[in-house]
Amino acid sequence: MTPNEFIAKWQVSTLKERSESQEHFIDLCRLLNEPTPAEADPTGEFYCFERGAKKTTGSDGWADVWKRAHFGWEYSRSNIK
Repeated sequence: MTPNEFIAKWQVSTLKERSESQEHFIDLCRLLNEPTPAEADPTGEFYCFERGAKKTTGSDGWADVWKRAHFGWEYSRSNIK
């Protein structure tokens, strides 16, 4: 996916956050030539969508995308556009 294709696709998206978050992340992977969670980790053991995670406050939460020892990513409509 080229930068122009990525921009064109996501500039016009009106999907709800839950409907677009995984596809948006997959497109980011394609844009950056990185494997998607399922390509890198078919078992979801260290890299996956929708993973329980501890918040920095110590309480339980969820990460929309999680990669062990790298990041937990929580989507928000305001950071997609």
